[in-house]
Amino acid sequence: MNPWTTRLAATALLAALAAPAFAQTPAGPGPDSGRMGMGHGHAGKGGSPEGAQQRRQERMQRHLNELKSKLQLSPAQEPAWTAFTTALQPAAKPERPSRDQWAQLTTPQRIDRMQELRQRHAAEADRRAQATKSFYATLNPEQQKTFDAQSLRMMGHGGPGEGHGRHGRHHG
Repeated sequence: MNPWTTRLAATALLAALAAPAFAQTPAGPGPDSGRMGMGHGHAGKGGSPEGAQQRRQERMQRHLNELKSKLQLSPAQEPAWTAFTTALQPAAKPERPSRDQWAQLTTPQRIDRMQELRQRHAAEADRRAQATKSFYATLNPEQQKTFDAQSLRMMGHGGPGEGHGRHGRHHG
């Protein structure tokens, strides 16, 4: 098989695999993650996307309040905490094309658009990661240990009965 045929087949496969994702993508901005950028935009059973987003934001705020309480921050660490929590707030979602707009695009244009959206998502994750590292550097060793334990639990890797997995299911 020549290289062009291989590329064409790969592009066709990519387009075929990506098509169901576009068909299910709602028009307009979707819900954002409330778990330090690691959640998914699913509304869950019977809930609206807006309600799910609000619940994620409330859950994130509870986690942050709990973390702050356990860290016992000094007054000198408060500005770093504020910068950290501000950076965790979701950025404005880029406007996503509607189903009809996706249909108007060629396969290479769709691929380019998907790459652009992935790059924006990765840049947001990088921004939050850097803010977390900057805040972590202001903590003393005991606070870092507490932060490590709390962030592990929030990521769903805690001990039996602790935390939630990536999709909100209880573990343990």
